[in-house]
Amino acid sequence: MTDYEPEIGWHTAADTEAVQEGTTLPPDEAPRPAGHRRARKKKRRGPGCILALVIVVVLGAVGYWGVQKAASFLDDQFGPPPDYSGNGTGTVVVHVEQGAVGSEIGRTLKEEGVVASVDAYLDAADANPEAQSIQPGYYELAHKMSAEAALGRLLDADFRTQGSLVIPEGLRSDQVVAAIVDGTDLEEADVEKALKQTNALGLPGYADGDPEGFLYPASYDLPEKPTASGVLKTMVQKAKTEHRKLGLESKADKLGVSARDALIAASLVEREASRDQDRAKVARVIYNRLDEGMALQLDSTVHYVAERSGDVFTTDEEREIDSPYNTYENTGLPPGPIDSPGAEAIKAALNPADGDWTYFVTVDLESGETLFASSLDEHNKNVDKLQEYCEGSDLC
Repeated sequence: MTDYEPEIGWHTAADTEAVQEGTTLPPDEAPRPAGHRRARKKKRRGPGCILALVIVVVLGAVGYWGVQKAASFLDDQFGPPPDYSGNGTGTVVVHVEQGAVGSEIGRTLKEEGVVASVDAYLDAADANPEAQSIQPGYYELAHKMSAEAALGRLLDADFRTQGSLVIPEGLRSDQVVAAIVDGTDLEEADVEKALKQTNALGLPGYADGDPEGFLYPASYDLPEKPTASGVLKTMVQKAKTEHRKLGLESKADKLGVSARDALIAASLVEREASRDQDRAKVARVIYNRLDEGMALQLDSTVHYVAERSGDVFTTDEEREIDSPYNTYENTGLPPGPIDSPGAEAIKAALNPADGDWTYFVTVDLESGETLFASSLDEHNKNVDKLQEYCEGSDLC
């Protein structure tokens, strides 16, 4: 099983075919033979005109039929790209980087679950000349928006979170520190020092004094001159507030696990599942493997130990790293969260899907398609599909 962290460097532009019906012009009038009277000319030209008209009608019908068939074929082969409808649901903060072009923005939107496809966004951008004026920054969008609606928000200054610090889902604490430094005038050393003073952060009891997992992903409005401890306290308070809203402690108790273990599971779901529909299934796989005493064998935990991201695989050497967080070498959950999970991952950990799956593998790194299995033989067949995909993809 691998954690899914799709690269940003891919895009396939859709071809756009437009077919216009031809206009059949009337045939040129035949020249009149010399030496004939007007009455005889009319009589002799009658059948010829009728024949010409019939030919024109037939050719026009054939041409129209051919054009329609061609248009139908092209639509089947090169139809419009996948796109959602409407304004979407929920809230997701998207970062448009300085100098990002249309395809890069489209990839970011797709990865964040905002649009259904990169090409749908590109089509919307091509149809709107103002798309060239999108400014870098953070924008509040929604999940599963139509490409046109997403573009509209990117062009609307009201949806730009100016002056805010944005922490995405799934960041390790060291990555959160880097984001704070990048988004403020604070020094890295000051933020790291404040993070180590755990007694001053206001952590809940189930944190066990560990801030990992409690620097909640959200958009924060900061004062003009923020302090390192103030920023971190705000994030921890946000985590406690959201955990309470989600019923973390009470729902974890109903599952028969501690609040801390549920949060750890949520952090694994955050890294392992790239699609909303897979989160609850991944959570079920985690709990099923724990119940059966199986090692979780999640690449995301190895990535955490190695302090790296941006790849979906691990090496044999990495899987042998001596660390309690290495779920290839140890059974059970890792001792703590491996990132700060967002609301959807926490919901999945608290509401796992029903199923007997004990394996999963992402078989398409572009779409995030993930297959689940309840036996090793079935899982190995799914792994073969991933290998087939990798033979023709540069994302592996």
